Amino acid sequence: MATSILTHVLAGLFGMGSWVTICGLWVELPLIVPQVPEGWYLPSYISIIVQLANIGPLFVTLMHRFRPGTLNETAVIYFIVGFGILASLLLAFFWSETVVVQGVERSVPLLLLIFFISLVDCTSSVTFLPFMTQLKAEYLMTYYVGEGLSGLVPALVALVQGVGVMECVNASQILRSNETHLNGSERDTTYLVPHYQPANFSVEAYFFILAAMMVVCLVAFLLLNYHPAVAQERPNNINGNEDPISHWKNKKSEQKPMMRSKKASQKPKRTFGTGTHTWIQVIYIYIMLAWVTALTNTGLPSVQSYSCLPYGDQAYHWSATMANIANPIACFISMFYTQRSLLLMGVLTSIGSLIGFYIMGMAVLSPCPLLVNDTSGAIIIVLAWFFFIFILSYVKVIVAVILRDEGHGALVWCGAVVQLGSMLGAVTMFPLVNIYDFFTSGDPCNTFCL
Repeated sequence: MATSILTHVLAGLFGMGSWVTICGLWVELPLIVPQVPEGWYLPSYISIIVQLANIGPLFVTLMHRFRPGTLNETAVIYFIVGFGILASLLLAFFWSETVVVQGVERSVPLLLLIFFISLVDCTSSVTFLPFMTQLKAEYLMTYYVGEGLSGLVPALVALVQGVGVMECVNASQILRSNETHLNGSERDTTYLVPHYQPANFSVEAYFFILAAMMVVCLVAFLLLNYHPAVAQERPNNINGNEDPISHWKNKKSEQKPMMRSKKASQKPKRTFGTGTHTWIQVIYIYIMLAWVTALTNTGLPSVQSYSCLPYGDQAYHWSATMANIANPIACFISMFYTQRSLLLMGVLTSIGSLIGFYIMGMAVLSPCPLLVNDTSGAIIIVLAWFFFIFILSYVKVIVAVILRDEGHGALVWCGAVVQLGSMLGAVTMFPLVNIYDFFTSGDPCNTFCL
């Protein structure tokens, strides 16, 4: 039992390092944006940079496809985690530095380091998850709990830091204290505007905390590879002193390929992995995964502020916090209630998508969505975000459980589809938000919807 608990803890800490730097960067934006020349255009730059970083998982996926067994997965994980630690440390020192490019001041060091941490986090999707096939199936759930914590823990740290804490004050009060906070039209008015409070600790300290979390991930990965007790938790009781990738290479003849060839199958249709699923079911699984990740990773998060801010700053922060809590809760429940039903997957995806459509509708109606001046409106939008993430996170776990049974290659493609879905969501929403101004910014002080 002690060994099992140790492995569960290590798997969770390992998963926590998967997206911690990018998730941590997003929640820190309210403190970063006022101090960089890009201002609130920075989030749109981050969205594009993250998609450019998909060259990492693309490279890994192509290597697995065309040169199977060549890429040492364990070595890749060591490299990207170590690189993530270095990038996080450099962020702490250089995030506010600027460079003049063609006469315009730009945050070149910040943008470059964002690309590096994005490369680390995106590549983790096609390396961390396949690595978990070396442990018993129950530890995949714990990994997903840890992956959920990669968003929750930075959010809690930011909450302690005091990111986004504000009060609504009369514009004339800010004018008297600092006239540069208002533009010309605002100087002639007396409506309420948000005034953000100073943080409890600096952005630099926050990035050091992110770097420390990556160090914890590295230590957990080391112990997962070399701790003698963890070796007992491998499906075939791999020797703890043997390199897991070498073992996989030596035993790959015992594993079934991700897709059987027609010659190898006696069935009229090609089958998937163990032969449990047909090609139609395989396509269905990956389409569901791509759709869910497009909604949860980039699509709806890109309009979260539009959907929540009209109900007040507290509604926005509670929505972000509850969304980060929903993911690990869904993964934790899946540890005790594991499902592989394709029908349930479709039903839950439909329910989650309907909730997502409500959230998108409120974002479109911003700054005056339904029930904007009613407490029930704020409660509904917070609950909508919680159940949206909760339900679709459980769908992602169902997909992972199915693909875990199908072997290493299936999980590599799972990570690739996750990144593809995220890219499609970002490419769809970026022009709507940043080019065509389809969404109107919310008013946390409810000045315009009386």
